[in-house]
Amino acid sequence: MSRLYQPERSLLRSGYVTIQNFTGIRIVRSRRPLTNSGELYRKRGLEISLANNVGICNTYKRGRKMVSTEFRVNPRNSDIGLNNFFTEITLNICSSLDIEKALWKSLIFIRKIMPADEIVLTSYDGELGVLELVASATVEGGVSYYDTIHLSQDLREELEKSVLLPRVRISDSVHDVFFQPVAIRLNWERSSMIIGRLILEGKYIGALTVRARGEGKYNQWHKRLWEILNEPAAIALANNKRYRELQAIKDRLVDEKKYFQNELRQSSGMHIVGASFGLRSVMEQVRQVAVLPSAVLLQGETGTGKEIIANAIHNLSQRSEGPFIKINCGAIPDSLMDSELFGHEKGAFTGALGRKLGRFERAHNGTIFLDEVSELTLQAQVRLLRVLQEKEIERVGGSSTIKIDVRIISATNRDLEKLTLTGEFRQDLYFRLKVFPINIPRLRDRKNDIPELARHFVLKKSQEMALPSVPVLTPDSIDTLMSYDWPGNVRELENAVERAIILSGGLPLKFDNIIGVSHPQICDESQKMPIKFRDVERQTFVRALEAAKGRIEGHGGAAELLDLPPWTVRRRLKNLGIRFGRTKVHTLQMTKAIRFRPV
Repeated sequence: MSRLYQPERSLLRSGYVTIQNFTGIRIVRSRRPLTNSGELYRKRGLEISLANNVGICNTYKRGRKMVSTEFRVNPRNSDIGLNNFFTEITLNICSSLDIEKALWKSLIFIRKIMPADEIVLTSYDGELGVLELVASATVEGGVSYYDTIHLSQDLREELEKSVLLPRVRISDSVHDVFFQPVAIRLNWERSSMIIGRLILEGKYIGALTVRARGEGKYNQWHKRLWEILNEPAAIALANNKRYRELQAIKDRLVDEKKYFQNELRQSSGMHIVGASFGLRSVMEQVRQVAVLPSAVLLQGETGTGKEIIANAIHNLSQRSEGPFIKINCGAIPDSLMDSELFGHEKGAFTGALGRKLGRFERAHNGTIFLDEVSELTLQAQVRLLRVLQEKEIERVGGSSTIKIDVRIISATNRDLEKLTLTGEFRQDLYFRLKVFPINIPRLRDRKNDIPELARHFVLKKSQEMALPSVPVLTPDSIDTLMSYDWPGNVRELENAVERAIILSGGLPLKFDNIIGVSHPQICDESQKMPIKFRDVERQTFVRALEAAKGRIEGHGGAAELLDLPPWTVRRRLKNLGIRFGRTKVHTLQMTKAIRFRPV
C-alpha cells in the first residue's frame, strides 16, 4: 500500500463511490450502487473494491498492477444515515447486560464509521461524589472495571455544571478536565477523543468516550453522530447500574439464606434445648427418620415443641433446601379448606380474582407440616387421603391434575387411635400418617431439662426486649421452676419466664407469685380426684353457651367469650356432643354427659 487516502479525497455519495487518483490525473465515478463488499468498479485501468468502509484502489497499466492504494470512505453522505446509525448503535450497546460485551460490539460497529481504538463508559454518583470506571473495550475485547475514583469538590461542581453545556465535545488532550482521572487510570498516551456526557432526567450520570491514537482524528460529522448516542448509552448505563444492584441484592439474599439456614439447623437440629437429656431418645428417632421420605406423626401435649421437632426433621433431611410449609388444620374454615390446601383457578368461585397455589403445591420438593391434623373434617380427610395415595392434586375449578413430591409430617395432641374407634378420624388416613410415630414427652416427665430451658428463654427474651443486661436466674428460682408440674409444658415455661423478666425490674428473677408450686388439679367435689381434660373442656363450652344464651357469633357470643373463631367453637361442640342453638337450654344440671371420672 503506497498511500492512505484522506476522507476528503475519497467520498461515498448517495450509494456511489467517487475516487480521485492520488496523482490527481483523473476522477473516476462508479455507476453502480455501493454494496460495501467485493468488487465495485473497474474502468480505465482502475479497480475499486470496498469492504467494511475500507476501500482498495488498484491501478493497472497494460494488465500489470502499478499502484495499490488503501482509502477510508467518508460516511458524511453515506447511505447509512443518522436513523440507521442510531438503530444499529442502539441494538449493539443495549444488546447485553454484560456491559463490557455490549461496548465491544458497539466498538466493532463504530470502527466502520470513524476512527476508534477504544471506547470507555464511566458512571458518576453525585451523592457520593465519585466517578466510577465501569468498562472499556478495544478490538481485542471488553473489560469491566467498576473502579471508584474520588473527585475533588471543584471537579464535582464542573461535572454537574456540564448539564448546561453541549453534551459532546472533541478533545485532543488526555488531560481534559472531564476525562483526566480516567485517562490517568488507563495510562492513555496522546489521543483524539469524543466525550459524550450522558444526561438522564436532567442529571449528569456518566460519560461515553471514544478515542483514537494521534491528534486531529475527529471532525464535526463524528461529533454529530456521537450526539445521538446519549439516549441509548444513558439507558444502557442505567440498566447496568440497576442490574448490578439486583445482583448485589441477590448475592446478599443468598448469603443471608445460608446464614439463616445454618441458624435454623442449629436451633432446630442438633442444638435443640434438651436434646442431651429428656429429648435424647426423640432426637435419636429424628436422626433415623430424617434422611428417609417416610411420613412422620408427632404426638404430644400442647406446648411440647412438636413444630420444633418437625423443623428439625426437615432441616436434617435431603429436602432441607426445599420449602417447609406449615398448616394449622384447626384454623382453616371448612369452606376454605380445599382452596388453602390445593389452590384454585381464576373464577372458580366468587372472589377468586386470580390463580392461587395451594399449600401442597407450594411445598413441592419440600416438606408440609400438618399441625393439629385431628381437627380435619371427615370430608377434608378424604381429600387428604387421595393426595397421599396418588401424589397429585387438582386445583378448585381446575380440570388437570398436578403431580407433587412432598414429605408429610403431621402432629396432634389427641389420641388418633381412639378417634378412629369413635369414627371421628379415618382409619386408613391414620395408618398413612403413622408410618413413623414419635412421642414427645411432657415437660413434667423431663424436669432435668427445665434449668437449661429456663436459661435459654431468659437469654432469648432479653434479646427480644433489647435489655441492657441479662436478668439473673438464681438457684432458688430454679428450684421453684422444678417444683411445678407445667401442665402447659414448654410454652407455659416460656411465658412464665417472660412475665418474670417484665416484673423483675432488673432484679434477680422470681417465680413464686407467677406459678404455683404444685400441679393445679380440678377435682370432683365428692371424690377429690383429677378429671379428664375432655370433661373440663365440655364444662367450659357449656358454661360459655349458657352465658351467651345459645349464641355463638357476634358480640357476647360464645366464640367471643372463649376467644376462639366461631367455626372452631362449632367443631368442638360437635366433637363434644353438645347441642347448640338459641332455642336450646344449656345448664350444668341438664347436661348429663358432664361427669367427673378419675384418671
